[in-house]
Amino acid sequence: MTKTANVAVPMRDGTTLRADVYRPATSQAVPVILMRTQYGKAAAQDQPSRYQRPDWFASHCYLVVIQDIRGQFASGGTFSEFTNDRNDGYDSVEWAAKLPGSSGKVGMYGSSYVGATQWLATETVPPHLTTIVPANTGSDYYDGWTYENGAFRLNFIESWAMDTIVLSAANNRGDTKVAQQLTQDYKNIASWLRYTPYRSFPPFHPGDRTVAPYFYDWIAHRTDGPYWQRWTPAQHYSEINIPVLDIEGWYDAFLTGGVHNFTGMVSSGGSALARTNQRLVIGPWDHIGWGRPDSIVAPMLKQIGPVGNSPINELMLAWWDHFLKGIDNGVSNGPTVNYFEMGADVWKTAVAWPLPGTQWTNYYVSSGGHASSARGDGQLVTSPPTSGQQPDTYDDDPRNPVPSVGGHSCCAAPGGSQGPYDQRSVEQRSDVLVYTTLPLPTDTEVTGPISVTLYASSSAPDTDWTAKLVDVHPDGTAVNLNNGIQRASFRESSSAPTPIEPGKVYRYTITVWPTSNLFRTGHRIRLEISSSDFPQFDPNPNTGSWLGESTATQVAHQTVLHDAQHPSALVLPVIPASASGKASTTFPITARQ
Repeated sequence: MTKTANVAVPMRDGTTLRADVYRPATSQAVPVILMRTQYGKAAAQDQPSRYQRPDWFASHCYLVVIQDIRGQFASGGTFSEFTNDRNDGYDSVEWAAKLPGSSGKVGMYGSSYVGATQWLATETVPPHLTTIVPANTGSDYYDGWTYENGAFRLNFIESWAMDTIVLSAANNRGDTKVAQQLTQDYKNIASWLRYTPYRSFPPFHPGDRTVAPYFYDWIAHRTDGPYWQRWTPAQHYSEINIPVLDIEGWYDAFLTGGVHNFTGMVSSGGSALARTNQRLVIGPWDHIGWGRPDSIVAPMLKQIGPVGNSPINELMLAWWDHFLKGIDNGVSNGPTVNYFEMGADVWKTAVAWPLPGTQWTNYYVSSGGHASSARGDGQLVTSPPTSGQQPDTYDDDPRNPVPSVGGHSCCAAPGGSQGPYDQRSVEQRSDVLVYTTLPLPTDTEVTGPISVTLYASSSAPDTDWTAKLVDVHPDGTAVNLNNGIQRASFRESSSAPTPIEPGKVYRYTITVWPTSNLFRTGHRIRLEISSSDFPQFDPNPNTGSWLGESTATQVAHQTVLHDAQHPSALVLPVIPASASGKASTTFPITARQ
């Protein structure tokens, strides 16, 4: 293998990007694998314990190109998130296909935004792009990336931007003063997360359009619309005709996007080749720590052990060997979902999502009107209420929001509020309603999408409703599996939010992100309902405005109903033993294993 650094890659507008090119020692023409990254081509996303180094891939007879995207690290031009990566992606793929020694077939790989650069390039249908392997990335850069059902993903967006893209872009353009200030500000990120209004966020210099204008665009466009839809991969599935290998984690920030990319391509991909060659892998991982054993993850993820380690490098090689080199190795055998079942700690395989044979099961909310905290009388039962029950009430104070303890977020476990953690401290709060089943008489597998039907009213013109699915162990340990949020004004539309009428009962659907978990015999299923999850999401001020534009807040009096006319319920995808796939402690790289 030989490496050539900082090779010039010309873009159509005259901007020059830079790439490192790794060539295998062979006289034969070989395929190209391309990574387009905003995090530095020298790093190539190999840490913490994620991808193998580029020379490792080159040693398997691939010509490897690692490129800095526009305005980052060694590349020229002005950086702007999402803005240039469609055209730049097309130009880079076609340039790479024509490199000396290239067979003309190009594959792409990379995680997070480096997954987005793949989808953005794919949307433009470069002729030589043959397959992509995006990991931990979304299907929509509005919902499930910057916002979630109307709530701003505060901890992810502000922390990630300050520590990575805004800082590295400042260094790229030689703005030393701003770079130094950002480094200092990040040391106080916990304090900055409480700064409002977000449209005046000082660390990104709101009056200076050279520092981070895209951040203020994201704040200005808090509803879905043309600003966001010009980029979203979900709008382009029917134009895309290549196989895709999607990699996701149960606690990742973009889990639902990865699942949507898989299901969208299976149902709407632009060719039979594309529709029948989609594969989704979901492991017991957070956003960055999926490459264990050396990465830092939540302790409960670490305890899973080697069976939870990522198979990504070997799986990618097998995928590329098949689709770029034509080797018949069984890596693709129709649409495939490989998922890790937590609780049992095994790998399983299915042919569709949701899993065939899923039994959608209602667990109804019940109480005597005193479900506040785990000490209350909240229950989950399988029979709908047949007589009147007293509603549960609590006060939501935006100045004292419920703290985020784990969940799906980004980016690193120490500061990202992500992963599984014991929820007992949260469940002691009076503004958290807790509903729990009796100990389960048999093992129960829950795998797939989750939702909560909630009948509720508020004294405010707008508010939030949060839901969290929890596995309660016999010793009382309460482990979060996944969570969701619904901003009341966005209950019907993400593009045209409308206020609620104070005191009026509404039927809400709260989307809890998917999971796969075996609730063991003697464990209990628990649902938490509240109105905040900070700093993962921005607190709703309960005024009808939001903290992107205002600093004013007020306390909201919340009422959750669960009587015969208002059957609030947790809806779980229960997988019967007859529908559950074969379990394995070894990840099946190919369909022939």
